[in-house]
Amino acid sequence: MIKSYLEFEKPIEDLELKVEELRRISDGKDINLSGEVKKLEKRVKEMRTEIFSKLTPWQKTLLARHPDRPYTLDYIGLIVEDFVELHGDRRYADDKAIVGGIGRIQGKSVVIVGHQKGRGTKERIYRNFGQPNPEGYRKAMRLMELAEKFKKPLITFVDTPGAFPGLGAEERGQAEAIATNLMQMSRLRIPVISVVIGEGGSGGALALSVADRLFMLEHAVYSVISPEGCAAILFRKNGELSQEDYSRAADALKLTAQDLLGFKIIDDIIAEPLGGAHRNVQQTAENIAARISTAIEELSAKGPGKLVEDRYKRLKKISSFA
Repeated sequence: MIKSYLEFEKPIEDLELKVEELRRISDGKDINLSGEVKKLEKRVKEMRTEIFSKLTPWQKTLLARHPDRPYTLDYIGLIVEDFVELHGDRRYADDKAIVGGIGRIQGKSVVIVGHQKGRGTKERIYRNFGQPNPEGYRKAMRLMELAEKFKKPLITFVDTPGAFPGLGAEERGQAEAIATNLMQMSRLRIPVISVVIGEGGSGGALALSVADRLFMLEHAVYSVISPEGCAAILFRKNGELSQEDYSRAADALKLTAQDLLGFKIIDDIIAEPLGGAHRNVQQTAENIAARISTAIEELSAKGPGKLVEDRYKRLKKISSFA
């Protein structure tokens, strides 16, 4: 059973609870309820297919933030062999909201960097809710330079509501750290592959996603601002904002993987199991690994100069005129 259900998943939750109850009743007893269980399981699948075929942008945003959704370290544990985590920015501290290190994906040696949210109150505080400080981005940059030095492809996993906006972060140069990452990533003479695995928010996400190939999971989101932040700026008048305001903002932001593929901002969408990545983490991880491996092969055929040139052209093409 999934631990958490979103509001639009409640009909599925009710049916799955019934399935579990029937299994519990028949377990170890002479009562055979397999026929009823199969009927309910079929109905659950049909209902899930129907619900997930018409998710709104706001519902996709909630799904991208699902508390059971796998994070960077979950994927690293499933698809990266011989992973060695590296710590610290060599200037100030080791930011726990950014993780990274070296390892192998399907036999290919790579450097991996990603945002890490926490699961549970204690870990969320430890990881600062996936919101990096400047030292996190400087740690990421140090690992990127390491990848370039040893000519290893760079893989980044993007999953953050945004860079931490605290006073200390601003005093230590949050904007400069992000800007430096943007500049340096655009110049890296190695293959750079980014995957938005959950929530890609603002410059905090962009600082890890200046890439040769930018992929998104099917139910991930990627935007300059969160729907709540957008609604607060545009729609707040008197009183509190509503779910309708957030939904309206999400519609306007065009933040889904499907929208961004249409705008040619991302290069491809990586499929998730029916119901979201958390429904079958192993399958999601395998889908990610296969797409990364293919991209590495494609990009490794290019020389360093060609990589930088094509990356520049790719970024220059991101625009829309009416």
